[in-house]
Amino acid sequence: MLDDILPHSPSEHVRRPSVPAESPTLGFTHLQSGAMLTAAWESANSYDFALVAMLGLLGLRIFEATSAGIADLGEEHGHRVLRVCGKGTKIVLVPLPPAVGRAIDRAVAARIRGPILLNTRGARMDRHAATRRLRHLAEAAGIQIARAHPHMLRHTWVTTMLDAGADLRDVQIAARHADPRTTMRYDRPATTWTATRTTSWPPTWPPAPDPTYVFRGSCRERRPTLPK
Repeated sequence: MLDDILPHSPSEHVRRPSVPAESPTLGFTHLQSGAMLTAAWESANSYDFALVAMLGLLGLRIFEATSAGIADLGEEHGHRVLRVCGKGTKIVLVPLPPAVGRAIDRAVAARIRGPILLNTRGARMDRHAATRRLRHLAEAAGIQIARAHPHMLRHTWVTTMLDAGADLRDVQIAARHADPRTTMRYDRPATTWTATRTTSWPPTWPPAPDPTYVFRGSCRERRPTLPK
């Protein structure tokens, strides 16, 4: 006890609080997400496309996107990255896909310092301004949704990866969820899902192996075609 070390961990029997199996947030469908991106690209406000891309294509939380600054942009091993301060003040480097990088470059323009996203007054965009912009874009895109909000785009990003067959563990790491059960709660179809869905529901984990490929160690190789 001289070193203030307890003989037993006080969290030994602590259990995760009971949460609903389904996330209360519903994401956009694939068509609605594409319509949002198109509306943001065609918007006269250059920050709209960067906002939708950072939330819907990079999967950032709204506070992560609005707190990101130009100084947080960098390069690691030949890849553009964004330094993100997430939950619990954890700092991570998030790789920037080309589309998101171009959207950020369009928003930053010739500025060399300051936040990436600005509101109509030229100040840092907050979550309230972001919510207003997203609702305006949803209306411009013709999306019939009662109250669009920023987390719907992150929800769509997670759901799209799961629907595409990405491994649950990989999606959890990409979404920076501490518990895989949090990621699994996203794995639900939106009530506005259209008939364009091409995969079965619910998905199976792990996904069924592709018969055209064979795994050799950690390498994935195409199975050779046998002569008939």
